[in-house]
Amino acid sequence: MSNDSSARIVSALRAWIRDAPAGAQLPSSRALVTQYGASPVTVQKALRRLAAEGLVESRPGVGTFVRAVRATRGPDFGWQTAALRTPRASLSRVAGPLQTPPPDVFALHAGYPGPDLLPERLVRTALGRAARGAAATARPPAVGVPELRAWFAAELADATPAHLGAVTAHDVVIAPGSQSALASIFRALVAPGQPLLIESPTYWGAIQAARQAGVELVPVPVADDGAGPDPEQLDRSFRDTGARAFYAQPNFANPTGAQWSVERADALLDVVRAHGAFIVDDDWAHDFGISASSRPLAARDDAGHVVYLRSLTKSVSPSMRVAAVIARGPARERILGDQAAESMYVSALLQQAALEVVSDPGWRSHLRRLKVQLRERRDLLVSSLASYAPSVAVDVVPTGGLHLWARLPDGTDAARLVRDCAAEGVWVAAGDEWFPAEPSAPYLRLTYLPPELAGYADAARVIGRALEAQGPSGRQATATFR
Repeated sequence: MSNDSSARIVSALRAWIRDAPAGAQLPSSRALVTQYGASPVTVQKALRRLAAEGLVESRPGVGTFVRAVRATRGPDFGWQTAALRTPRASLSRVAGPLQTPPPDVFALHAGYPGPDLLPERLVRTALGRAARGAAATARPPAVGVPELRAWFAAELADATPAHLGAVTAHDVVIAPGSQSALASIFRALVAPGQPLLIESPTYWGAIQAARQAGVELVPVPVADDGAGPDPEQLDRSFRDTGARAFYAQPNFANPTGAQWSVERADALLDVVRAHGAFIVDDDWAHDFGISASSRPLAARDDAGHVVYLRSLTKSVSPSMRVAAVIARGPARERILGDQAAESMYVSALLQQAALEVVSDPGWRSHLRRLKVQLRERRDLLVSSLASYAPSVAVDVVPTGGLHLWARLPDGTDAARLVRDCAAEGVWVAAGDEWFPAEPSAPYLRLTYLPPELAGYADAARVIGRALEAQGPSGRQATATFR
């Protein structure tokens, strides 16, 4: 008999089992052979499949019965707690923005563009070409493929005044994504237990990487108006803690969307120089300018105070985990040493494919189209919130990046709001994960990435209803859009 015959019997018996009580006896194999016109081998195959699915159990010499659901006790892994001791860092299992929603959900919580915002044709073509070349079987240098390093250096050099001296390919270290690069940077610049100054709020992944590295996080508040940290506050933090490193996102910060002014960037860099310290310039959104372009702080550095980080993962493809760290002097050597110890090298295939994408004339055309798409979705989310969730305050409409930082009315239970929205098919992210210490107020970080434009208004309505359900606190604040 064919597999189709066996599948037919399995399907029919599943339906019978669904309505039968636990412990009910199935017809005998002989009866099933007669009923379904199948061979004994086919019937036995069907019964074995049902047993493998846990639906029936066979009692030799008696028959086959509907299996009763029994509470099973799993293995005892308690011994592992004693063996592992107290964890070095307290980390959530999977951060909120990385959680995968079920189908048919309108997702405003994640930070990765979908295929409609990526250069999909370029990526597929580049991967095919790279796979046919030497990169498919080559082991690249630990520091990275020379041509890709030269491209990253040239990108930064284009923004660097001539009198400062441009970076070179030698200064570039290729890393397997920005998360791995951040971990290496923090380990290289800050000893375990020593302080690291960090913007608050800031990228949740940087917070996790720093905690995993065992450093002490010292929050530096960021103004709600998007101006960036106060230079005097940064100076006090350096003096009070003795810190020698500061993590920041001068351009289109995640989550606030803010971009430092040229004057603020110069003032903060002067503070870093005065303390003989480093500043980690995380230029994560370099390719996501909307009405402004990224201004790398590293382009204003003349003595190796800035450690620059740029990734292609979000702008090219989430499967293309390729990033670059640009640093000078001993800092560069320590970062390279840490990366080599952790990952040895980045796949030559991915490096070559990334280089193929960003060197193609179509890359610039893609970025121009992307700018238009992001502007449309950003403006639609802003206007939808203003219309249907007016108690949400958006103090900064970002000139680049992928996110809105939305302040909720005081007293809002952000965790409950997230649950209530999810129950109506809208996933949002509470802002708590973007604070290295206690959150200063309740926030949502919302991404303007979904391609279904009609869904933005519906999502805002869901947020508005969830706020209304929490009572007067959800109606007290008024929206501000600047």
